[in-house]
Amino acid sequence: MLVPLFCYFSLNLLLTLYNKIVLVRFPFPYTLTAFHALAGTLGANLLETLVIVAFSVLYTINIVVSNMSLGLVTVPFHQVVRSSAPFFTIALSVGVLGQHASKAKIISLIPVIAGVGFATYGDYYFTPWGFALTLLGTLLAALKTVITHFIQSSGRPLDLLLLTSPLAFIQCVLIAHFSGELDKVRHYSQHEMSNTKLMALLVNGLIAFGLNVVSFTANKKIGALGMSVAANVKQVLTILIAVVIFELRISGTNAIGILLTLFGGAWYARVEYAEKTRRSG
Repeated sequence: MLVPLFCYFSLNLLLTLYNKIVLVRFPFPYTLTAFHALAGTLGANLLETLVIVAFSVLYTINIVVSNMSLGLVTVPFHQVVRSSAPFFTIALSVGVLGQHASKAKIISLIPVIAGVGFATYGDYYFTPWGFALTLLGTLLAALKTVITHFIQSSGRPLDLLLLTSPLAFIQCVLIAHFSGELDKVRHYSQHEMSNTKLMALLVNGLIAFGLNVVSFTANKKIGALGMSVAANVKQVLTILIAVVIFELRISGTNAIGILLTLFGGAWYARVEYAEKTRRSG
C-alpha cells in the first residue's frame, strides 16, 4: 500500500517540476500534453503486449510440460499429482491476487483430492524426471488459472483468448519445427492422412476452441480455486463416462473415490454459494 503511494507522490512531484523546466524552453502546452498522451498510449500498449506475451509463453509451456509428463508416468499417477492443484492455487492466489481461502473451503478440498486418489488407484509408476515434470505441470496449471483470473478481472474473457491464441500457435509451431515433429507431420499428411482424419482434427479444434471460451469465461465468474476444484471433479466424471462407453470395470476403492470427489465438489459449491450470498447480503 505504501509503495504505490510513494511512487505516485514521487512521480507526480517530479513530472510537475520537469514540466515547468520543459515549458520554459518548449512553450507549447498542447503539444506537450499530446506527447504525454502518446507516451501513455505507447507505454500502455507495450506493457499490455509484454503481459500477453508472457502469459502466452506460460500457456504454451503448461501444455507442453503436461503432455511430456504423460509419456513418463502412468495416467493414475498423473491424475493423483494433478489433483493437488487446488493447494497450489490457494498459495498462488495469496501471493498474486492477495486472496485468502476460508477454512471451510480448504476443508472441502480434502474429500475432493482424496477422492481422486482413490478413484485413480491402480498402476502407479513414474520416473524421477516424470515425477518432476508432473509436479511442475501441476504448478504451471495452477499458475495459469490464477494469472488468467487476474488478467480477466479488468477485461473481457474473449479478449485474452484472441490475444494469446495466435502467440501460442506460433510458439507451438516453432517448437514442433525445431524438435523435428513438423517433418513427421509432413510425411504423415502425404502418406496416411484421410478426409476422415482431417475432419476429426477439425472437430478436435472446434472442441478445444469451445473449451477455451467456456474456461476463460468461467474463470472470471467463479475464480481460480473454483476452477481447480471443477477440474478434479471432471477427472472422476471422465472415469464414470469411460466406464459406460468403454464397458470398463472399476474396483470398490475406485467407486469410493468417485463418490468422495463428487461429494467434495458439491460441498465446495455449497460453501462458495453461502459465502457469496453472505457478501452480497
